[in-house]
Order: sequence, then structure tokens, then C-alpha cells
Amino acid sequence: MGFQLTEQSRVAVLMGGKAAEREVSLRSGAAVTAALQAQGIAADAIDVSSLHQLAEIAEAYDVAFIALHGRWGEDGTVQAILHDLQMPFTGSRMQASAIAMDKLRTKWMWLGAGLPTPNFVWVNAQNPLDLTNFTLDFPVIVKPIHEGSSIGMQKVDHREQLAAAVQTAQQYDDEVLIEQWITGREYTAAVLNGEALPLIELRTSHSFYDFSAKYQSNDTQYLCPTDLSAEQEQQLQQLILRAFSVVGAQTWGRVDLMLDEQNRPWLIELNSVPGMTDHSLVPMAAKQAGISFEQLVKQILLTAS
Repeated sequence: MGFQLTEQSRVAVLMGGKAAEREVSLRSGAAVTAALQAQGIAADAIDVSSLHQLAEIAEAYDVAFIALHGRWGEDGTVQAILHDLQMPFTGSRMQASAIAMDKLRTKWMWLGAGLPTPNFVWVNAQNPLDLTNFTLDFPVIVKPIHEGSSIGMQKVDHREQLAAAVQTAQQYDDEVLIEQWITGREYTAAVLNGEALPLIELRTSHSFYDFSAKYQSNDTQYLCPTDLSAEQEQQLQQLILRAFSVVGAQTWGRVDLMLDEQNRPWLIELNSVPGMTDHSLVPMAAKQAGISFEQLVKQILLTAS
């Protein structure tokens, strides 16, 4: 059962935080707050980064809309604190949030459930990069395991470039994922209340949908509706819902996937608190489904528990 909104309800929109995605989160939080206020809902945007602040917020507000991205706000930490403070909040619980923020353990769960995800090599202090026994074909993509917004990610076309790319990723994370590159088309699918919204195809002039393509480039294309057949889209939506469920994610989020040159799907990652500006991907998919940004924000709020 979700949150019971009344005229007296006070909503704290949690944003900012202390992760590398802080600036994106501030934009998400501002957009969510404006959308709630436009509907006459008493909502305040709060730049939050400490346990002390969360305790004060729990005293003063009835519900938290989490618009925090990246570590601390999206990785289960804030979710655990709010749960302990008995404050209703939006999105997935602590365990699913922690797994979704961890690209490696998400992939392990998907593999355990028999779901398709690209092959990979895991690098950490106990498993340093071993080029003599490296089994993946090039190109590959190197990713910090606990970052979002494509921060620290790099496509590597040749073995000679791999060590430097791993070192770059290690500036953001002690654990690094080296993943088989999938040549094909890139898609994302939003999940809202147990349903997969229309898919979006992402087309970029960059080698992949990186931070610049997401937030700075003017030539990134978003195709929604896609040119997939109705049957193809439905099959992918079922896969998305299964991927979402296997991780234990709840109420809303986003799953990214690739279709290779043989039209085989490959699950890439799960976002438990996706971007929520009016130009973000979940609002874009919702709009295609006939849900306005304001309606979307309110629907997410009402799922809080």
C-alpha cells in the first residue's frame, strides 16, 4: 500500500548529496519539486548530505521523494536510514538499491536467473588486471562498478589501451568492470508500478552514450516510439520486468539494454533512481504512454512506503 497523500502532507524532495552525480541530482530535485508544487502539494527541495539532516527531515516531513543519484543517495544508505527513522520514501528498498548501484553484483544476479548480460572481467585489489590471461575480445568497455551517469567509463579498442583505462576507472572506484562491447542498438526502458513503459532508442555520434552524450551533446537522438515491431517491444518489456524483479527493485526505475547485430538482447544495468528532469528518459517514456511529467511525479510519490 502506498502513501496516503492529504492536504496536510509535507513532502521532502531529497537531492544533491555528495556523489559525482550531484549536479544532475540537483536538477532532478528542482524539477520534481516544481512539479509537485504545481499540483498544490507542499513540497520542499532539500540538499541533503548527512545523517543529521535526514533525522531532522524525518521530524519535519511526512514523506521523502528521493531524487538523489549515485553513492549514498541511490546505493541503499539513505534508504536504510529513512527506513530506520520510519519515514516513507519513494523507490526501492535498501537491498535492491545497493545491488542496482553495483554493476557487477547486478550482473551476477541476472546470470543466476538465466538472463542475458555481456561477458565481463572483474578487477579489484585481489584480482588485478592480468593481460596475459585476458579472455575477452576487443573492443571492451571499462566501468567503475559503483558510479552512474557513465562517469569514468571508457571504450577500449586495443589491448595496449586497457591498463590506462582501468587506471582511470580506479580513480572513481576500487572495483572495475571490464565488459564485452556489444555492437548494435542501445535502448532504455522505464518501469512504473509493475509496468514497462514504451522503450526509447538512444542514438549518439559518440562511441557510446557517455556523460557528454547524456548531458552536453546537442546531436543525441531519442527515438520514442522506436521502430521495433510491437512483438519485439513486448518481448523486451517482459525481459525488462524480469530483470527489475530479479534484483528486487520496486515501484519505479530504468533498465538499460543493447540489441546486438543479430537482434539478441543484452542487459547492461539498472537505475533505481533515474534522472528526473523534464528532459530525462523516464519522463520521455511516460509522455509516450500518455503520462505528463506532473502526473508521473505524483504517481511515484504515491508509491512511497
